[in-house]
Amino acid sequence: MLDCDLLIIGAGPAGLFATYYAGMRGLDVVLVDSLTHLGGQVAALYPEKQIYDVAGFPAVRGRDLISGLVDQALSARPRILLDEECATLEDEPDGVVVTTTAGTTIRCGAVLITGGIGRFTPRPLPAVDQYAGGGIHRIVGPAGDYADHDVVVVGGGDSAVDWANMLAGAARTVTVVHRRDRFTAHESSVAQMHGGATRVITGAEVSEVCGEGTVRHLVVRDAKSGETEMIPASVVIPALGHIASLGPLTTWGLPIKARQIEVGTDMSTGRPRVFAAGDITDYPGKVRLMVVGFGEAATAVNNIAVLLRPGEELFPGHSSEMPRSLATAGTGV
Repeated sequence: MLDCDLLIIGAGPAGLFATYYAGMRGLDVVLVDSLTHLGGQVAALYPEKQIYDVAGFPAVRGRDLISGLVDQALSARPRILLDEECATLEDEPDGVVVTTTAGTTIRCGAVLITGGIGRFTPRPLPAVDQYAGGGIHRIVGPAGDYADHDVVVVGGGDSAVDWANMLAGAARTVTVVHRRDRFTAHESSVAQMHGGATRVITGAEVSEVCGEGTVRHLVVRDAKSGETEMIPASVVIPALGHIASLGPLTTWGLPIKARQIEVGTDMSTGRPRVFAAGDITDYPGKVRLMVVGFGEAATAVNNIAVLLRPGEELFPGHSSEMPRSLATAGTGV
């Protein structure tokens, strides 16, 4: 049994910032995520991409942003549970009890859900999913790691085209295989891909992955003619998108509409002691930007602090105006 003031579900950007801010308010935090790493979908899906809508950064690489957020969050000394999904929620007179799929029980004063798009799993790609060898990269590393590789990106959305453009100048060869004739990615990105060194194969699908121990070649089949071609590949990047699901959260009696949790101006969900922030929330006028999620996280934490400690100020003041002892409370700074 773990006891804490606040359980934060979801270790993406909003959850990491909420953890840090909760430390500033002197709250003891347990942070849980179903992934095996911190950083949510930014770390899992686009760690090397530039992000352009975070205040203070004209451009910041996803990996670097997450690194900074993790450093902030860890300064609050949270207890972290990875590769565990919160399954059940039970009310108590002065708190709630949450149990994870791994059997961990957490008793807390309040819950803050910052789960982004929820649990996400890659869309199936049978030929790749059945291959047991190495060379399948579902998370893309730094471009320099691919200098001596023949890379095949499978997909036609923004992620697929962005990966192809990023690696075109770094990898030995880059090939994009897309089962449709048209791409759904941003037009300028598609134009960049067609204008560069990337080979683009449309109207085709990967029918077989070949190689002992690691990928050596792919067999690609034309959807119309049925003709096949073997192309060199030492790295395959499946980029067909992901299937999102809120999982057990749908059984918690929360107001959910179209995979979003409806919240009030204080980020409360309507269920006692349960709050939500970030992309997983919805309300009139909602704008789905990362910076908005940061603000929602702070709003939620401040309201939770007052709930748990009646008599405290909702707004504790600007961090630059706080005594150092308060601004760094619980952070180890």
